[in-house]
Amino acid sequence: MTKIGVKRVRSVRVRGGNQKYRALRLETGNFSWGSEVCTRKSRIIDVVYNASNNELVRTKTLVKNAIVQVDAAPYRQWYETHYGIKLGKKSKKDTDGAPVETDSKKSKSVLKKHTERRKEFFLDPNLDQQFDTGRLLACISSRPGQCGRADGYILEGKELEFYVKKMIKKRKA
Repeated sequence: MTKIGVKRVRSVRVRGGNQKYRALRLETGNFSWGSEVCTRKSRIIDVVYNASNNELVRTKTLVKNAIVQVDAAPYRQWYETHYGIKLGKKSKKDTDGAPVETDSKKSKSVLKKHTERRKEFFLDPNLDQQFDTGRLLACISSRPGQCGRADGYILEGKELEFYVKKMIKKRKA
């Protein structure tokens, strides 16, 4: 069983002389932000939900389809360079509630790209709320005990709403 901690991966000989990589401990993983087509290596902070067994949440065990909290910083940095808009705690809001663009100097071509990209961008309010906390909910889609990695995707849309409701119920109980 894979736990959260400093990376410890063992290779195991399997049938046919092949190798499996058994992750005993992992602290990072590659997580994809599907709607923005952005994949970044991010630190795994905590296991918050597992449909199969609550014991796996208590012991912070990483398995396939476990819902984990990951660090939002790599995605915030990408968003700032791609759209020119700051996300999270540091974002200043205009009087009308729109986010303010970053203050750094930029060339005209970069400013033009940012204005073009902003015409069609939309950030889910639930996801924006998570950027405020600095942690994003993600689902592990790889099998850490078999391939030695914890890769997955950032939760969005209906799936994110579902798990946010589950977390609220869990806190109340």
